[in-house]
Amino acid sequence: MSRVPLERKVLSENEHIAAGLRERFARHGVLCLNFISAPGAGKTALLERTLEGFPAGRRVAVLAGDIQTDNDARRLARFGFPARQITTAGACHLDARMIERALEGWDLEALDLLFIENVGNLVCPSSYDLGEAAKIVLLSVAEGEDKPLKYPSIFFKSELLIVNKIDLLPYVPFDLARARENALRVQPALEIVEVSCTTGQGLDAWQRWLDRRQARAAALGIPLPL
Repeated sequence: MSRVPLERKVLSENEHIAAGLRERFARHGVLCLNFISAPGAGKTALLERTLEGFPAGRRVAVLAGDIQTDNDARRLARFGFPARQITTAGACHLDARMIERALEGWDLEALDLLFIENVGNLVCPSSYDLGEAAKIVLLSVAEGEDKPLKYPSIFFKSELLIVNKIDLLPYVPFDLARARENALRVQPALEIVEVSCTTGQGLDAWQRWLDRRQARAAALGIPLPL
């Protein structure tokens, strides 16, 4: 079997499993969000600040993906919410079967919100549906403002862009206005928030987006991703 048909077969199987996951999430009223970025953009730090701000009774859980180590899951478990690590052992992305296996033993009836922290990569994760309601892409100001043009697939498929580490703007040659312009060229409907997980700047805007997204999901049901 040649490479292209094999890739199609793998993606077709993934789509089938992802559809089952999406149905499960919708049936149990769970909003699932898939966080994607290049390595070091700050996904774990953002989730730490997010979980830190939740009350103890918030019905939230996290699946953290990485090629090796359980460092991220241990960092996130400190806040008292269920957190599990998915170690891919070399794979550059999470897939729907990994999510299905990681959810074994978890009662989805006890959750309203599931965060998936994908492997640090802007390419491969864009091709794999995990049953999420929305993809969220992070871009740090330590990267180039042309990333949306270089990696358009993930920006096109995402519902929200979080520009992170804005406290570094005085020290790095990053054009914030150009980054926004490039992202909106790829996906005109993309929502954008700008945050610093170090200073807390912009985290209130991220929380408002999350609250609106949960309210929308509760009112209309969990929508299909872009």
